[in-house]
Amino acid sequence: MKAQVRTLEGGIAKDIELPELFSEEYRPDLIKKAVMALQSTRRQAHGSHPYAGIRSSAVGWGSGRGSSHVPRIRNGSRAAKVPQAKGGREAHPPKVAKILIKEINQKEKQKAFRSAVAASVNAELIKGRGHNFDGPVPVVLEDKFESIDKTTDVISALTAAGVFHDIERAKESRKVRAGRGKMRGRRFKQRKSLLIVTSDSPLRAAGNLAGVDVVTVDQLNVEYLAPGMLAGRLTVWTESAITRLEGR
Repeated sequence: MKAQVRTLEGGIAKDIELPELFSEEYRPDLIKKAVMALQSTRRQAHGSHPYAGIRSSAVGWGSGRGSSHVPRIRNGSRAAKVPQAKGGREAHPPKVAKILIKEINQKEKQKAFRSAVAASVNAELIKGRGHNFDGPVPVVLEDKFESIDKTTDVISALTAAGVFHDIERAKESRKVRAGRGKMRGRRFKQRKSLLIVTSDSPLRAAGNLAGVDVVTVDQLNVEYLAPGMLAGRLTVWTESAITRLEGR
């Protein structure tokens, strides 16, 4: 498979041969499994206090009183401690000992990564994710793109490459989140747009563009390539990043 290396002005500099992993078969099942395994490592253990709901002096009355054998408070008949009583313990509370991390075989993880990379050059999958772009994929820019230090220059290069429409789409999608999440530091929701992959250092000038993720080849993982476990993210590569990807 070949790709065109584009200049910052939108012209075609040359053609390059893509590494073999761009021809990997599409495996959405492995991609989903790999993303879930990656996300599970960020989960925190949580559980209720061991004595929550049972800090009471309530005791049962025993048999012969015409009442159920639940613990009852002293000088009264109100039930306590049991799950069906007000203020009682929870029936099946979350346990700290629960295993939250999901495992994945090394070969499955590697194949999922290759499959997600291959999906990033499949125009049908990219359009299926809702991305907006003009021209062929993959989008490979010359290495001068990595040395840009102004956001306006990044916007000009992405516009010339025909992919800036997708950033505008993500910007328009920003809205206030429904529910309690907006009280917990997650006030806004916004669609993902471009993934920009460079060789050595992330392109900081593109960091504040709507929905854009900027990573190096070494930082690249399945979750960046398939947000929400849905592969086919519109990705912008540099020529050096493509070359370095062969070693992954």
